[in-house]
Amino acid sequence: MESQIGVVFEDFFPAMVEKLGAEGFMKELCNGFRLLMDREKEVITFESLKRSSALLGLQDLSDEEVVCMLREGDLNGDGTLDEMEFCTLMFRLSPGLMKSSRNLLIESIFNEM
Repeated sequence: MESQIGVVFEDFFPAMVEKLGAEGFMKELCNGFRLLMDREKEVITFESLKRSSALLGLQDLSDEEVVCMLREGDLNGDGTLDEMEFCTLMFRLSPGLMKSSRNLLIESIFNEM
């Protein structure tokens, strides 16, 4: 995605997981989703992402770049991101999380017991 929208993404997620644990990290991802979502539709829309782009330091994104960001994570083709699509996208954007995702799953299951 970096080449598509010209944004440099630094992977802080592995350090966040180390600090917060799997459960705490997932809670923070959900908080991030809620920050960006349209309150009425409960999904991230073009409009809600465009409105929130300044919070992310991405206020200079063109409409086309915002659409590309949505398409990148839109798994069901509805033009929006639900919470699962958002979290999946965040994992895909983080090479460090992809490598450790099995350990995160095990930790989450262990914490549920």
